[in-house]
This record gives sequence, structure tokens and C-alpha cells, in this order.
Amino acid sequence: MAKKQFKAESKRLLEMMINSIYTQREIFLRELISNSSDAIDKIYYKALTDENLTFNKDDYYIKLTVDKDNRTLTISDTGIGMTKEELENNLGIIAKSGSLAFKNENEAKDGHNIIGQFGVGFYSAFMVADKVTVLSRALGGEEAYKWESTGADGYTIDEAEKASVGTEIILHIKPNTEDDQYDEFLEEYRLKSIIKKYSDFIRYPIKMDVTTHRPKEGSEGEFEEVKEEQTLNSMVPIWRKNKSELTDEDYENFYMEKRYGFDKPISHIHIKADGAVVYNAILFIPEKTPFDYYTKEYEKGLELYSNGVLIMEKCGDLLPDYFSFVKGMVDSEDLSLNISRELLQHDRQLKLIAKNIQSKIKSQLQSVLKDDREKYEKFYASFGRQLKFGVYNDYGMNKEVLQDLLLFTSSKEKKLVTLDEYVSRMPEDQKYIYYAAGESVDRLEKLPQTELVLDKGYEILYFTDDIDEFAIKMILNYKGKDFKSVSSGDLGIEPEEGDKDSKEAETANKELFEEMSRLLAGKVKAVKASKRLKTHPVCLSAEGEVSIEMEKVLNAMPSGQDVKADKVLEINVGHEVFHSLKDAFEQDKEKLGLYTNLLYNQARLIEGLPVEDPVEFTNNICKVMV
Repeated sequence: MAKKQFKAESKRLLEMMINSIYTQREIFLRELISNSSDAIDKIYYKALTDENLTFNKDDYYIKLTVDKDNRTLTISDTGIGMTKEELENNLGIIAKSGSLAFKNENEAKDGHNIIGQFGVGFYSAFMVADKVTVLSRALGGEEAYKWESTGADGYTIDEAEKASVGTEIILHIKPNTEDDQYDEFLEEYRLKSIIKKYSDFIRYPIKMDVTTHRPKEGSEGEFEEVKEEQTLNSMVPIWRKNKSELTDEDYENFYMEKRYGFDKPISHIHIKADGAVVYNAILFIPEKTPFDYYTKEYEKGLELYSNGVLIMEKCGDLLPDYFSFVKGMVDSEDLSLNISRELLQHDRQLKLIAKNIQSKIKSQLQSVLKDDREKYEKFYASFGRQLKFGVYNDYGMNKEVLQDLLLFTSSKEKKLVTLDEYVSRMPEDQKYIYYAAGESVDRLEKLPQTELVLDKGYEILYFTDDIDEFAIKMILNYKGKDFKSVSSGDLGIEPEEGDKDSKEAETANKELFEEMSRLLAGKVKAVKASKRLKTHPVCLSAEGEVSIEMEKVLNAMPSGQDVKADKVLEINVGHEVFHSLKDAFEQDKEKLGLYTNLLYNQARLIEGLPVEDPVEFTNNICKVMV
């Protein structure tokens, strides 16, 4: 038969199909198998309305056949087949989808959904084949026809012989080149891996004769190669089963099979949504961080399926960054896919799914926090930092979602507590939620600045992550209570009798503090009598928005921002050291400079700040000892 030419527009589209639309060649097998699945579904639909047609699912399958000698890969199915006219219309006009037309004419029933939409998936075969032959016999027809093409130059349709209803697609695989190895698509292991990756949940068996080894008869210890037909796909996805049928072990096995992680998830979420948007999802909350989690190389996202066919390995739009640790999959038939079915249009359905998923994850984490504290704390040790970064990021937009999931070590409980637990036991006279920020709980417990707060019987939250204080600055307040650092200038604690003495001492020793301020010009904003110190001689406090701990964190960043907190040197006027300061101020100004320098550097060391001049500091200590 004379070769027919594709229409000019179709010819151009075919060239685009081969060279541009798909990012990975292996996608061709997903597309052809999806077409075969649709062909079987069409018989199923007809059986629903045609009493003369019975549908026995066991009779329907898809089969791959490899012929390495002739470099062919055949995908055959027992589906509805195509007439000569259908071959002409469906394969001769690119982007005319027979599946879509069928779908429009027949409403989907019993969960069977036609996959094809665009009518272009078939032509992805030309990415790996230099010739494609389609042999098809339609249901109810006696004749078979052969469609054949070597690409953009056109196609032929001839009569052919085929004993049974269905379609065979024979791909003549391209020869290898220096840059491309096409032999991989003739290898059993490679075909099996592609099926497992993209088409594992196609509802009909995908079969292939696979090479196996068995003991050789009559010889001990020897084996022989044999071909054995195997089903390559699992067919029924776990997410379409009823939750009541599944055990925790089933979910954990699925987690391991999909290689979501090598740990054991602390919890799973099985969603069957049937409302404004229809989708199924299984989500996992891991126990441990992946090795690359806190690196730029880590890629968040859920596996995305459309009607059981993998569309994207990592769909980042389904997860907010603060829940990027969540693993799992989503399957929906409501998504607006682009022509290659590899990418999504940013549409309303996707946003609805993402919003619902976010809500489900938060609820599940709250349930684990409430019902299994030990398990939640294990999770928090791995991913608490990410939750806190989520609070800080986007100017605190997500604080309402995340603040109840945060944990901090308590000075009273000596363990991790929630903000709600802290506020629920605050005394009536306590104005603020107090916190101390530093490198470790051990160091924070020894901070001089904590003395007054602890003496009042108030609880302190210990912030040991560098992100903690930045996150709290975004939360601002919790249940009407503002946060206050124990190192801030004003602790909001009403003065007691002893505090009145410190006020009088500050007034009485105004000249001394002014002289010390002059000696420390450029290093501290002021020197004053402390209201918070009880037993320690000196400490630093900070005024303004930038705390001393924030200064340390910001200056440790690669950008080296050279941020400075407004520091105040506080002196305990009830400590013996203060008497030495007074004597030096009255009798020996040089010694006052020595003492002032020592106390300032002592306060810096307490804060974990470096001594500005270690040599001078050590020499000053020696002068005191002489």
C-alpha cells in the first residue's frame, strides 16, 4: 500500500515528540502499557452494557516479548483492538486520542478509568525505535491490519493476519551510538525495573518470559537456564485497599518496598478523599533524617500517580517545606497534566490536595505527640529543627500551623515540654514566657542571668538550637503571653526589698558606673547595678531586638554580617567584688581599669563570646595575683 504522509502539523508534532516533550526515554514503555490497559478497559465498559459480551478479568493481560537477535521489543495486549479506520484516525492523526473520545462517550464505572488523554503517548516509541509496527484486530472483526512507520516520513496500513482480538506493538530498537545505549531496552532487568517504577499498579497483569536458573536433571550441583513467564507488576495498589484490610506491617513493607527510607516510620496516614477533589494517599512520617536531608541536594516531594501510573517521582508542590520530611504517594484522576504527563499544571485541584495533606500531617503529628510522647520525641530529635525553621521562614506565616508541635527543654521538668504545657502551669503573677538561649542545657543552667527568674519560681525554656530564638521572635506571643529572654534588659519582675537597695546603689555609685562605661566605650552601651544577680558578680544583658546569642549565630554565618547586640555590663552590688571596685575607683584608677577589663571579659566568657585580647586578659590575671 502507498505510504501516507502525516499532516504538516502532525509531522512537526511528531518531531517534537521524539526530541522535546519527554525528558526520559524510558517513559515510552509507561505510555504504551497505559494504552494497552485502556484497550482492555474498553472491553470492560462494553461488557457493562452488552449482554452478549462477558468480561472475565483473568483472560486479559499485557505481555512484553524481547527478541535480541532482531532487536525488537513487542508489547501485546488482549484489549479491544482497532479497525482500519481507527488505525487511520488514532495513529495517523497525532494528538487525536481514541481513549479520550471513548472516555467522553462512556462514563467511568466501578473505579475503572481510562488513562489516555492527549493521543501522543504512542509516538514516544520513536524515541527508542527507528521503526514501529502495529498489528491489530478489533473486537467483532474478522480482519486484522498492520500500521507501520519509520517516523516523520509517514506510515502505511495494510491487511494482515492475526488469530485473536487485540494489538501488538513491535518496536525495532535503534542501534547504539557513542552517546546513547539503546540496548538497555532489550534487557530483561531494565524492562522489569521500568515496569516496577511506572506501571506497577496497572490493574491487569504485565507478563514477560524471564530467564531463571533451575537444577539440571541428572547432574548434581549443575544449573540450567530456562525461560519462565512471570507477572512483573503487583496490580492492586495498597492505597486502593480498605484500611481495615491492612496492618501496620503492610504499611511498613510498602515503605521499604518503595525505598522511602531504611528506618521504620513512626506513623502513617492513609487518606481516601472523595469530595471537591478525589484522591488516595499514603503518607509516612520517618523516624530518622536521610543522610542528605539538611543539604541542598535533598529534594522534597511525594510520588504522584494518575490512575495508578507514576507521573512524577517527587512532586514538591504537594508538601510545604516545613513538612519536607514526609514520604509517600498520592494517586488522583482529577489532576490537570501537561502533554507529557510528567509535569502538572498549577491548578485548583493540586492546591486542594496539598492543603488537605498539610492538615492531615499536622493532625497526625499532634496525635503522636499526645498518645506516644517517646515516639514523638524521637521524631523531633531528627526533624524538630525543620519545624522551627518553618516557623521562622516566610516571616512567621506558618506559626499557627507549627507552634503547637514545638518542644523545648524545661528548667522545671528537666525534659522537653510544649508551649501549651509551659503556659498551662504559669503562676498568675508571671507576665512572660522566659527563655535562655545558648549552646547546651548544662551551660544555660549555670547562667547568672537565670538567678532572679528561678528564685521567683518561674520556669525557663532552654533554647539550644541556633534557630530557636529566631523562630520565637516570629511567634511573638503564645496564648497572650510574650516571650522574654532572661538576658533582656527588663525582665518584667516586680522589685523586692533587696532590689530597692540596688537602685539606691546605682544612684550612689553613678560616677563609678560612668567611669567604667568610659573605659569600655565601644564595647558596651552602659554599666549599671544589676537587679537580677544574686550570687554571681557580673553578667551581660542586651537591649534591643538583637540578643547576644543571635549576634553569635549571625556572625558565625559565611556572610560574616558583623552584627552587634547592644550589651549592658551588669554588676552585682551585693558581691564582694563590688567593694574592690569602689576602693579602686576612690584610690587607684589604674587598678579600676584592670578590674573593669577583667569583669568585662569574664562576662563575655560566661556568654560564650571570645575574649577580645587573650594576651592582655592573661597578663591582667597575673597582675591581680601578684
